[in-house]
Amino acid sequence: MAARTVRVWAPRATRVDLVADNVTTPMSREGDDFVATVDAADGDSYGFSLDGGEVLPDPRGLRMPDGHDGRSAFFDPAAFAWSDADWPGSPLEGAVVYELHVGTFTPEGTLDAAAARLDHLVDLGVTVVELLPLAPFPGAHGWGYDGIAPYAVHEPYGGPAALQRFVDAAHARGLGVCLDVVYNHLGPDGNRLSEFGPYLTDAHATPWGDAVNLDAPGCDPVRRWVLDNARQWFTDFHVDGLRLDAVHELHDSSALHLLEELARETDELAAALGRPLWLVAESDRNDPGTVTPRGHGQQVAGLGVHGQWSDDVHHALHVALTGEHQGYYADFADPAALGQVLGRSPFFHAGTWSTFRGRVHGRPVDPAVPGWRFVASLQTHDQVGNRAVGDRLSAALTPDRLACGAALLLTAPWTPMLFMGEEWGAATPWMFFTDHTDSDIAEATRRGRKAEFGSHGWDEADVPDPQDPATFERSRLDWSEPAREPHARLLRWYRDLIALRRATPDLHAADLAAADVAWDQRTGRLASRRSDHVVLVNLGSEPWTYDGVSDVLLAWEPGLTVDAGALVVPPQSAVVARGLT
Repeated sequence: MAARTVRVWAPRATRVDLVADNVTTPMSREGDDFVATVDAADGDSYGFSLDGGEVLPDPRGLRMPDGHDGRSAFFDPAAFAWSDADWPGSPLEGAVVYELHVGTFTPEGTLDAAAARLDHLVDLGVTVVELLPLAPFPGAHGWGYDGIAPYAVHEPYGGPAALQRFVDAAHARGLGVCLDVVYNHLGPDGNRLSEFGPYLTDAHATPWGDAVNLDAPGCDPVRRWVLDNARQWFTDFHVDGLRLDAVHELHDSSALHLLEELARETDELAAALGRPLWLVAESDRNDPGTVTPRGHGQQVAGLGVHGQWSDDVHHALHVALTGEHQGYYADFADPAALGQVLGRSPFFHAGTWSTFRGRVHGRPVDPAVPGWRFVASLQTHDQVGNRAVGDRLSAALTPDRLACGAALLLTAPWTPMLFMGEEWGAATPWMFFTDHTDSDIAEATRRGRKAEFGSHGWDEADVPDPQDPATFERSRLDWSEPAREPHARLLRWYRDLIALRRATPDLHAADLAAADVAWDQRTGRLASRRSDHVVLVNLGSEPWTYDGVSDVLLAWEPGLTVDAGALVVPPQSAVVARGLT
């Protein structure tokens, strides 16, 4: 037992009682906060009764052992014995990121089980593990983007102590950890925060309902609640970076945008802790101002976020590899798209017309902005899971073509990110799955999913039921695959590409002005020249003789030789070589 002081912001309440282990203690009012001190042990349950009402969980509670609609439990993050005192940090610059969903990464679906697989990631050569959201959500399994308690860790994954063990184990192996966090909305099932105060506002709408209140009356404590949450992950859980979900849905008309404030506080904390900390924004705006440093001499200073996703790179790669061009992929069938996003700009739409949006979209990227600030991918949880049946690229492409895609991604100037299982061409799908406990929300989710794809020509009977446990189970990785062909060969290719990228400065050079990319959509041939090195990818059906090579560093097809500077690149293959100087 230990004395614990508990504080809660409840501006609308007249009286608040702390109910800890079923003992009720009246709380003292301090402005809009209520405070009490009680003796309690780790794991003891507690919550707050507002004006004699139902006991509600703590908006800043670190544990919810009884699920998303239960009470909070005391947890002391300082009790963990960290072994990473000498950890230097893991910068975004130079990183290779691996996106991981805890529930489907292993058969057990826990953080401890994921930690037991970290040696696989070390051997692969990635430097940062990015965990999909961990905040408690309804039921046992889900993507995590409908969480309702941002300070806590989903109990079926192991709770907050398991996250500390995971981060400590990752650091011991030289791996950084990035946590995906959702600050733009809260899940609808079990969300009781509005009973405490104006956490949400109907002044702005998001695709998921009311927005988090960042600029309406009463927003200051809500902003502080978000900022303190980010700080918590850096200080109490030692994470190295945060991926910020859909920041274009952070509606904030304040002079000091939340993103800028969050980036500034992150930089200040990094200086205080003496290790790099960083933020990566998922943004739909194609606005380089997101990652432009604050006070960079621009007429309008940037927000100073450290990195951002670039979906345009994904879209151009996807179209070139698969030939799909429906929906938002249509624009990326442009013959210029692939060459542009692999060398000169992470944005294809950079102040240009977007047929999908029916308007001009994006802004140009200043070549002085380093390429590592943009995170690019072949596959992500979004781009796989939001397909009707959750089919990965491996469901449609041969291993040869998958290898070509890997070469294009891992030799580009952006920060590459892999989606779990991509490295061996996992045959398992990764589908949209939920476990809503509210029957109305569950049925609405089920019907909405089928109707969405039914309107795009799918037979609704073929669209998996997200509430069916089998949909979740089928999405788990099969760890027997990496040892079998053709998976084993592709895994070796990914390892070799990542190792070559790390060892060859030209292949991870962030200077956008240094790339010379030639892409011929008709023949499917791409040559990317970066200083003394050239990457050759032949997506066509005929051999390609390329002049100007001194020697081969890595090739998907073994045994290639150079004859008087000429190299024959077989169809459906990739080569990394030194160019003639």
